[in-house]
Amino acid sequence: MGENKNNIPDIKQVINFFKHLQDDICHGLAQADGEKTFLEDNWQREQGGGGRTRVLTNGAVFEQAGVNFSHVFGDKMPASATAHRPELAGRTFQACGVSLVIHPKNPYIPTTHANVRFFIAEKENCDPVWWFGGGFDLTPYYPFDEDIKHWHQIAADLCQPFGDDVYQQHKNWCDQYFYLKHRDETRGVGGLFFDDLNQWGFEKSFAYTQAVGDQFLAAYVPIVNKRKNTPYGERERNFQLYRRGRYVEFNLVYDRGTLFGLQTGGRTESILMSMPPLARWEYNFQAKANSAEEKLIDYLKPKDWLGK
Repeated sequence: MGENKNNIPDIKQVINFFKHLQDDICHGLAQADGEKTFLEDNWQREQGGGGRTRVLTNGAVFEQAGVNFSHVFGDKMPASATAHRPELAGRTFQACGVSLVIHPKNPYIPTTHANVRFFIAEKENCDPVWWFGGGFDLTPYYPFDEDIKHWHQIAADLCQPFGDDVYQQHKNWCDQYFYLKHRDETRGVGGLFFDDLNQWGFEKSFAYTQAVGDQFLAAYVPIVNKRKNTPYGERERNFQLYRRGRYVEFNLVYDRGTLFGLQTGGRTESILMSMPPLARWEYNFQAKANSAEEKLIDYLKPKDWLGK
């Protein structure tokens, strides 16, 4: 890609990258599954823009995998958004991104989520308001330290060219964001999360967002390949479904992306593709003492996985 010498946000360049990223991730996940491919559903919204949702269901490895690209725009932001960001009032806006959630069949493979996104709001005779956001995080049911360390090492390595403190800052942000306050636990073992990124200028901010998107497969697929043949039974499956319930709780109670999509008239089916196909809730579930299920509790609080 050519250099943006004026450091002016170029949404066409961003959209082009996001579309190719969706292609690359779908290809990589389909290869990892080995049985099913993604079905594509193109959609448009009345208020402006649309997207393409790709879903793989009932594969050999993935029970459901959704990878969504969207580019939506409108004449004004919802009132709930301008209440928190008054500088957005009276501006047109465009939002685009790739968002994915993977729910594997085997309980020994973690669920994962990733997204990269760009937002810009414009008004005549005013500088644009824009930022990047995104990240990736891992939600294991039966955690393995070596998998989690691999995940965080990929994250740390991609951050390094952008600053010595970037990994730690965005890891901490991930731990704080993916936190279920009403359960007093993190959603999983974290990764990276960033939002409102514009202080580096467009070129560097975009390059970092690209690095996050491009490294997702390197972080996740080796874990899938290592765990996909691990034997499991009804006990592990029931625990997986129970823990998926916590995933649903976070997405519906706290997730800002879900809320933004619904508030701006996005396509509900695509916004809620992050929901697992099956989940369960059990009143006052208590894991047996010293069981593998009880072990998970120790992983649901922030930890320095790389020993730095």
